[in-house]
Amino acid sequence: LENHYVQPVCSPTRASLMTGRYVSHTGVYTVVRPHTKWGLPLEERTLANALKEAGYTTAITGKWHLGEFDDACKPTARGFDHQHGHYFGAIDYFTHLRDGFHDWYHDDQPLKEEGYSTHLVTKEAVRLIEAQPADKPLFLYMPYNGVHSPMQVPDSYLQPYAALSGARKQLAGMVAAVDESIGQVVAALEKKGLRENTLIVFSSDNGGPPPGKNTPLRDFKGSLFEGGVRAAAFANWPGQISAGQRLTQPMHIIDWYPTIVKLAGGTLEQKLPLDGRNVWPLLTEKAASPHDAILSAQSIDNAAVRMGDWKLIVSKGDVEGDEAPAKGAKAKRKAKGRKYEPVMLFNLAVDPSETTNLARKEPDRVATMRAKLAELLQDAVPSGAKP
Repeated sequence: LENHYVQPVCSPTRASLMTGRYVSHTGVYTVVRPHTKWGLPLEERTLANALKEAGYTTAITGKWHLGEFDDACKPTARGFDHQHGHYFGAIDYFTHLRDGFHDWYHDDQPLKEEGYSTHLVTKEAVRLIEAQPADKPLFLYMPYNGVHSPMQVPDSYLQPYAALSGARKQLAGMVAAVDESIGQVVAALEKKGLRENTLIVFSSDNGGPPPGKNTPLRDFKGSLFEGGVRAAAFANWPGQISAGQRLTQPMHIIDWYPTIVKLAGGTLEQKLPLDGRNVWPLLTEKAASPHDAILSAQSIDNAAVRMGDWKLIVSKGDVEGDEAPAKGAKAKRKAKGRKYEPVMLFNLAVDPSETTNLARKEPDRVATMRAKLAELLQDAVPSGAKP
């Protein structure tokens, strides 16, 4: 999926996946940090809620990152039958500590478990697949901590990458560990006889950060440029989705909610309206995007809209970076290239690297796209973030 859009940082993308709604409607514009008294609003119906209602066993193994300050915010209160893993990002992969406190749980109860977090997330996923009754479908949500900072991996994964050094070498090993783990999950599905009846959706939750490279896309995680919001993503279902396709029609992670719920035989009748659209025809019939416009936003004042091949960014300043903001020279390196002019217009068909701002040359197009952006944000809610 070559034009699969997400949010510039992780919690907002997770909120959009879980609700089928833009961040302008959930209020989750930014990272939910440890112990802050906010998260995904409780009135939101989650993908787990919808699939549980449709008769699925629902499980999350990995990173939640949508709030934990109250029991009502935790996964087992948001539609998941089972939970295993951590609530926040940037945990130590081996000790499972975040900012000095333990962040590892099973069914939302503290758990001491030895091991590398990528391996543990996979181990639990395989266990759940093996234990699943043959007559009941399974929704398994696996938000890996890999390949988020800190850059940590067992030494054995570094050996194939001797030609690399420093953080790049660590990153390569971490990716290899995730890749191996996904292979183990697929093998478990095959062993269980479920491979032909399983839709696998893979997506990053934001653009890659340094020391990764997003070439030819501009910039990194934390940015409204394509390097921050266009994700590495694919979908796979043998016999249902033709193999070997490279689909270029734009879609957004909000689209998985209605697509999956409809495939599962669930209902999309709910109190809060969806922004996502069913992309099954796009995946299986090479249909056009169901969107006339796709929104990316880090606040009401920092937002972008894509319409066809064109993208408009309207900004009142730079946007948020990583969870642990860099300082000094590192901060300057991360910010290099992330210079936001108040209005920027790019033709992605000929300029995917967003090097040439055409706003002054295309005033009519800017006016049309600004009107669309205003329409998309007209009922935007403020951020739920609290100190």
